Amino acid sequence: MILVTGATGQLGTAVLDNLLQHTPAQQVAALVRDEAKAATWQAQGVSIRVGHYGDPASLDRAMQGIEKVLLISGGGEDDALQQHYHVIDAAKKAGVRCLAYTSRALKDPSSLANHLMVRHFQTEEYLQASGLPHIIFRNILYMDTLPLFTGPTVLETGISLPGGQGRVAYALRSEMGEAIAKVLLAGTCDNRIYHFTGAEAYSFTDVAAALTELSGRQVAYTDVENEVLAGRMRERGVPEVAIERTIGFMTDIKHGQEDIVSSDLATALGRQPASLVEGVKLLYKL
Repeated sequence: MILVTGATGQLGTAVLDNLLQHTPAQQVAALVRDEAKAATWQAQGVSIRVGHYGDPASLDRAMQGIEKVLLISGGGEDDALQQHYHVIDAAKKAGVRCLAYTSRALKDPSSLANHLMVRHFQTEEYLQASGLPHIIFRNILYMDTLPLFTGPTVLETGISLPGGQGRVAYALRSEMGEAIAKVLLAGTCDNRIYHFTGAEAYSFTDVAAALTELSGRQVAYTDVENEVLAGRMRERGVPEVAIERTIGFMTDIKHGQEDIVSSDLATALGRQPASLVEGVKLLYKL
């Protein structure tokens, strides 16, 4: 049986939906905080395990009868790293045969501006040291973040971000979920690290060009200073922690942290992942 943690989140939902297309629901379990949010899966026969990363006792219960665990990385809580450790510890205690973790495809963890991302590599180290057979999915930045970065009025105002000409090999979250499900169902657990990225890396200039092509409107990209973006976000009432993290993402993009390109996603999918134009058309409904 495969247990998907963070099951009601966007990536967890994508993985679960794809698992259920290829394996009986009785072979799938979902770890959720709120059982009511998993009613549809429960009706299909998925085993619902109630618990959360910060509650080791609930994790011990959730791991019973589980052979393989997908640990979807937690959020930005101060104790998020310790929460990851709790899941790994519970899996080892329960005799789980394989633990897969959703990490990040970043070029140099030692020089990241977005310090929250360092937790991924600390989790990787803990997992590798645990002795558990494992799989690590290093996922590139979701293409789905583009509308959040560019804002709702991008077709009128263009893109103004401090990303320089940094490039990102964006991939759709849905395709990552599909690929993760396929790898989990393949049955191998050989301590492999997958780099799930798009087939090409793109700058915000490329994003603007895609929006121009698809909308018929002229969309330009302007590289601005960090403080310009921070000021605009403050005007919209965005919390300081969110501003700091967004600028961290932009700085890492500018410095080439996200421009890794790998064929792993295409191999797992059995096809080329969506291109920038295909993804932008979908995400911006153009």
